[in-house]
Formats: sequence, C-alpha cells, structure tokens
Amino acid sequence: MMYSNYGPSLVKTIKERCRVCYTCVRECPAKAIRVAGGQAEVIAERCIGCGNCTRVCSQQAKAVLNSMKAVKALLASDAPVAACLAPSFPAEFTEYSHRVLAGRLRAMGFARVVETSFGADLVAAEYKKLVAENGGRPYISTACPAIVSYVEKYFPHLIAFLAPVLSPMGAAALVVKKLYGEGMRVVFIGPCIAKKNEAKRIADIVAVDAVLTFSELRMLLEEAAGADGSGALAPEADFDPPHPRLGTIFPLGGGLLQAAAIERDLIANKVISTEGNRNFVEVIRDFDASPRGVELLDILCCEGCVMGPGMTTTEARFARHERVSAYARLCFRERDQFEWDDAILDWSSLSLACSFEADDRRLDAPPPGVIRAILERMGKRSREDELNCGACGYETCVEHAVAIHKGFAETEMCLPYAVDKFKENAKELSVSYRQLEEAQAALIQSEKLASMGQLAAGIAHEINNPLGVILLYAHLLFDRAASGSEHRDDLKMIVEQADRCKTIVGGLLNFARKNKAVLQRADLAELVGRCVKAAKSSASLAVEFENPDEPVHADVDPEQMMQVFINLFTNAIEAMPRGGTLRVRTSRANGEVSIRVSDSGVGIPSENQKKIFEPFYTTKQMGKGTGLGLAVTYGIIKMHRGNIEVESNADPEQGPTGTTFVVTLPVRQEEA
Repeated sequence: MMYSNYGPSLVKTIKERCRVCYTCVRECPAKAIRVAGGQAEVIAERCIGCGNCTRVCSQQAKAVLNSMKAVKALLASDAPVAACLAPSFPAEFTEYSHRVLAGRLRAMGFARVVETSFGADLVAAEYKKLVAENGGRPYISTACPAIVSYVEKYFPHLIAFLAPVLSPMGAAALVVKKLYGEGMRVVFIGPCIAKKNEAKRIADIVAVDAVLTFSELRMLLEEAAGADGSGALAPEADFDPPHPRLGTIFPLGGGLLQAAAIERDLIANKVISTEGNRNFVEVIRDFDASPRGVELLDILCCEGCVMGPGMTTTEARFARHERVSAYARLCFRERDQFEWDDAILDWSSLSLACSFEADDRRLDAPPPGVIRAILERMGKRSREDELNCGACGYETCVEHAVAIHKGFAETEMCLPYAVDKFKENAKELSVSYRQLEEAQAALIQSEKLASMGQLAAGIAHEINNPLGVILLYAHLLFDRAASGSEHRDDLKMIVEQADRCKTIVGGLLNFARKNKAVLQRADLAELVGRCVKAAKSSASLAVEFENPDEPVHADVDPEQMMQVFINLFTNAIEAMPRGGTLRVRTSRANGEVSIRVSDSGVGIPSENQKKIFEPFYTTKQMGKGTGLGLAVTYGIIKMHRGNIEVESNADPEQGPTGTTFVVTLPVRQEEA
C-alpha cells in the first residue's frame, strides 16, 4: 500500500507576534521557512512536521493545526471512540498515575483507552525480523514520521532503504480496529505534531480519525474538569488490553533497538542510533554518501519522543527519561508476561507492511553567475567576505544566496549586510541632518538680515536728518572756535562722535540697500588683487597673495564682492595688532571659485564662532566696530548663492593661533 499526499500546513505564523529573529529558519532541518516582507512563514509542501520551529520560537509566533474541535465532534457522535495513548505520556502527565489518566479519558467519553506501546511491541518484532533476514541490505527506521517525510522530500532516492513497516501509531490503530470492531473510531494522543500528517498519509491502510498532542489533551482535560474541578473526580481505571511490555521504552533514544533485541555493537557498527534535528540530517547525508555496511539506521527527529514539540512539561530531558523508565519498570512488575507472549503470538500474523512514494522538494542549483551576483549585492565580492556566520539562519552565505534566488529569503537577513546598510543610511542621515542644520542656520540668518534691513531703513530715515543738522552746526562751531580755546577740544570730540554716528548710519543704509546682486562676468583674481593692494599695511605685516596664472571668471556683483574682500582683509589685519602674516589664495575647481583668507592673529574663541555673522555682534573695543561687517558679508555671499566658513584657533596650547575664512562662489548662476 502507498502513502497518500500531504495535507495542509501543520504550522502557521502569527504575524503580529513574529519578530523576524530567524531562529525558526536556523533550527528548521528542512529549511521550510520563507521570509518575505519581514514575516517568517512555513512552506507547507516543504515542512516535515518536526515542530522544531514551535519549540524554539520565544515569541510563540508559531501555531500548530488544532484538532480539538474534530475530537469533540467524534466524542459527541454515536460511534465509539478509542484513545491510543503514546508511550511518552508518563513524561507529560506527571501529576497523574496511569490509572487516574485512563479514568479521566473514559470520563471524557472515550469508550476504550489503549496504549500505543503494544503497537510498538509489534513493530519491534518486525524490525527484529527485518534485520535478521535483510541479507546485508540496510534499512532506515520509519517509526518517526518526520524522518519519513524528510527522506521522501529531500532524499527521495533513498526511499528504497526505508523500512516497509508501519509506525507504532498505525500498528496500534490496526489492532484496535480488529479487536474492538471496524466501527471503532481512533484518536491518537502523543507528543508529535507530524502524526497529524501521518494519519492522512496512511488513511488507505488504517483510519486514524484524529491526532491530539499532549498539550491539546491538557486543554480538553481542563475543560472537562470545569471551573470548580468537579469533572476531574473520575474513577480510576486501567488501560484496555492488549497491554505492552518493552514497547513502553520506544520514546527513548535507542528504545526501538532494545525492544527489538537488536544489539548495537560499536565495534561492528552495523546499527547506528541517533536523535536530534541536527544529528539526523548529518547521519542521512553520511548514509547517502556511503552506507559502509550499515544494517539499520535508528533515527528520531527529536531527542527522543519525550522531547516532542506537542508537550508542555518543562522538565529536563533526563528527568523525562526517568519517568518513562519508571513506568516501564512498573509494567514489568504488574503485567503478566505470559499474557503478553500470547497476545504477541495472536497478533504476529497482522500485516504491518507499507510502502512510500517520493515527494521531491529538492532545490535545483541555480547558475553560479546568479549566486555570485546575489552575493555581490550583499557586499560579498570575494571568498573572504563570505563570513558564514549563520545569523541569517543558513549555514553558509551561498545557501542564503540560493534561498534568496528561490524566493525563500531576503538580502536583509544577512547581519553584516544589514549593519553595513545601517552605517550607510546613518552616514546619509548625518549628511542630510548637517545640511538641514546649515539650511536652518541660513534661514535664521536670512530672517535676521531681513529684519535688520527693515530696522536699518527705519533708523536711517528717522536719524539721518537730525544727525545732518547736528553735524552741520558742530562743524560750524568747531571752525569758529579760536585755536587754543578751552571749548575747541570739546567741540572736536562732538564732531568726531557725530562723524562716527554718520558712519554707523551709513553702514545701516548700505545694509538695508544690499538686497540685490547685479551680476556680471568678472575676474575674481583681479578683484581680490585690487582689494589686497588697498588693504592697510605696515612694516610688521607680511602679505602673501597666491593667484592662479590665468583669470578666474565668475558671475558676481563686483562692487559687493569688493566690499566682502575688504571687510575680510580689514578684520584680518585688525586681528594682528603686533603684526603677522596675511595669506590670500584664489583657486577654481568643480565649477566653483574659492577665496581663502588666513591670518596669524589672536583667533576667535570657539564659543564666539557661531555668533560672528549676527548683526551688531562684535568682539572689538567700544568705538572700534559696529558689528555689521561680517553680517553684510554673509548676506552678500548668500545672495550670490555661495557659502562662507570659518576656522579659528584662539588657544596657543592647541597650536598656532589665527583665523581662516573660506568663501566659495559658483562660477555661473542666473541673475540673483
């Protein structure tokens, strides 16, 4: 008889809980997890039902196909229902004796409560016969449905080596049907979620009407007990015959071998027994490469059925082993061996034969060029870049690239790639933030300049006329005052201060009027040279002027730009009262003109550097400056769509003091 096709997906992802940690991808031996759109989902046709993803998901984002509703419907029907309890039940229901558990199952409505362990006894006898009569042909045990699925899907060429024997669940179901009538409905209860698929796969051999996990049975028992717990007070009862013997240790690693009296000789190494999702994959791969005289592979997907994903107990593995072993010892003491011998003899003619069919889910190897392109897209341009860190859930970067090509994975799953992208994005954000800060500062400065322009216009309008009268009469009085007169010095002071007021008002007028740049083609190198010559000089001041040999043409307002350069040169000279060096350099590159003005003066303290372009801010002594020079300079440069930056050091301990202003202007621009 042949197995039928697979049913729907056993495991679903609860999307709102999934944190995309890739743990399920890493721990899935079949790589049946697809990550798409930031969500991990199980690929039904690739899943072997091991349930490992449900066990390792710390967020409980994996939900197993629930059979409670189907079992309730069976119990509510007129047909009798038998519960086939898996031999690992002592490791789960530690608070009950086996009699209490059997009694509560009967109280729930089960007509019969039998142990699947007797089916395991029959299966063990078949394996003993296979090994004795195999003539050197190796077999892979088929007691674990996840192992059978793995071979059918990913090693279909090894199907001929699968032992043609039903699992203990199938054997027990056959016994129940023949012993208690074909009308008896069968519910298997165990720690394995892969049994849910196996029940559908063996439907043409024997009908297993539903499969419950131990965790689902717990919920049904709690419902049956009720809120007050009165439903839990069911009379104790024993399991229905036939009773098992060595089949009770089947859920332990190597239990099949002991139950079948198959010796595991480590010297001959003809029998290999292993369990665990990593170990079984390695053993099957090794067996595929070379059987090397092996007669039997006794393999379990979990670390023994006592560690199945359908369990709720949190006890350690060895504690669970001990509970199963203790129950086996109890059965040996209480069960009649002669009765068991007779039962085995009675059922020895029962056919447990089955066969298997391929369900090939292997992935075709993509062209090397495709994989290389995917790897390069993730920044893995050489073998050294392939870290094989496993953070993505795949053992190697190449496996990850293949999964990406097949649509099972995303490039963002690669941790080094994600970190590099994060750094790039952070760098881009930093640049954008800096640009935003500069734009914000420019906007604030523009608003200040606009406000100051309005204020300057008002002040000039209100003050200029009376100031002119004061200047006129001050000069008249000063001219009429006799030389040596006691009032002449006082009048001189009035004239000087009135002239200073006139200069300030003139600066305000200029500040208010400079709201438009009249652009024309000009040689900036020539303009800078003229301004350098016009700058005040002294014997203690050295001027170094570096200009390119050819003209540096740009679209500027020559008059305004000369004002900019004179302001910068004047400030630089005033910053060197004891003399120093003024360096001016003009250059052109990448469609921009750069004018660099450096002095070896006292420097500008760092706390003042952000304020120097604000109107009326000055560090000069009273009467030495208005605080408008750099504000006007800043406004002119911005009107030319340029930029001005300052570098300065005022601390001699940190190196030579001095200040450098760098003015950058576009070579060509539309009319500002």
